[in-house]
Amino acid sequence: MKSVVVVGAQWGDEGKGKVVDYLSGSFDYIARVAGGHNAGHTVIIGKDRYVLQLIPCGILRPKKQVVIGTGVVVDPGALVAEIETLAKVGIVVKGRLHVSNRAHLIFPYHRELARGANKIGTTSRGIGPAYEDKMARRGLRMCDLLEPELFRKKAALVVVEKNRLAKGAYGADIDFSQEVEETLKLGEKIRGTICDTAELINRALDEGKSVLFEDAQGTMLDIDHGTYPFVTSSSATSGGAATGVGVPPTKIKHVLGISKAYTTRVGGGPFPTEMPDLDAQEVRARGKEFGAVTGRPRRCGWLDLQVLRYAKMINGIDSLVITKLDVFDTQREIQVCTGYKYKGTELKEMPALAEEYEHVTPVYKTVPGWNETTYGVKDGAKLPKAATDYLRLISDFLQVEIGMISTGPERDATIVPQGTLLARWL
Repeated sequence: MKSVVVVGAQWGDEGKGKVVDYLSGSFDYIARVAGGHNAGHTVIIGKDRYVLQLIPCGILRPKKQVVIGTGVVVDPGALVAEIETLAKVGIVVKGRLHVSNRAHLIFPYHRELARGANKIGTTSRGIGPAYEDKMARRGLRMCDLLEPELFRKKAALVVVEKNRLAKGAYGADIDFSQEVEETLKLGEKIRGTICDTAELINRALDEGKSVLFEDAQGTMLDIDHGTYPFVTSSSATSGGAATGVGVPPTKIKHVLGISKAYTTRVGGGPFPTEMPDLDAQEVRARGKEFGAVTGRPRRCGWLDLQVLRYAKMINGIDSLVITKLDVFDTQREIQVCTGYKYKGTELKEMPALAEEYEHVTPVYKTVPGWNETTYGVKDGAKLPKAATDYLRLISDFLQVEIGMISTGPERDATIVPQGTLLARWL
């Protein structure tokens, strides 16, 4: 039984899409465990570029089975649009895409109510309000779409409340009732994909099939363990894979963490190693650091080993992927954060209060850059010595293997060192 969870070890946007796509060829099932269509996973195959927001990247691999788990919140319109976009390029999802009947739905009213969340840098796509309804036990789920009359009765009660909230927030009535019938029409288009995915995945594992669990966002955006309140609304750590799909923790064997060679985050919130504007602009341009879904420019900073240490502890990471190594090809010197000081005192733990980060000073180690191209390198032996030293510094500090190095966005611009745990999964 081969089962691996892929998690972001920073604030998201680490390159999970490419990694999941690369690994998908060696797994039978690929299951998305959390988040919504705010997560854009970009995959480049040859000259083709795919941006997937809900459907797992494994759909790009012929014959692979993909799952949208219970922990995901689903906008039916976004899902149908994604299915239709894939169909236009010859990728058929029928018989391969399975959506949890327990996954909660995102409605247009969720997007309206998300407008006020912009101050913390959300995408305003309704993900947070949908999770709020889920936790308040007033959400509607995929299984409700299978019973139209029951759906109408449940939706009618919710719509009355949302209209009242919208009037209070915006001072005008917003009639959401027409959205009920539109949602039912969309539901008919995806009816054949809705099933009990917990039964499906557990049965597959019991039969010896392999499963790759695809998480969304990153550890520092986790609702419980991230830089609260500047976080997402779901579990973005490895523990979320068990609840987000419905498998016992004992059936998940390994955790693969993904980190860039530097750090980025989108929106507001703490970011101790954020670069000065000029340096950030250069890295942003070289790394094409703009959101795959929103197009928003990402904040850029030096690699933060304290964040990665914390992510390793929270997730149980036993293999680490370093992406975008090539972005540092022209960097003369590289700063690496090896610790924090809070008001002059060394910190042994990550701050719980977001406000504490305002007084945190990163402790940096300066290492030489390599001033050589690593773009597209596929053999670790051909990496410049300074690049190899940089990777070794990360591995030694964290006491974890570097199981993969990405040297470009293309699928084959990848190095998998022999003898690593990750190499044995392929």
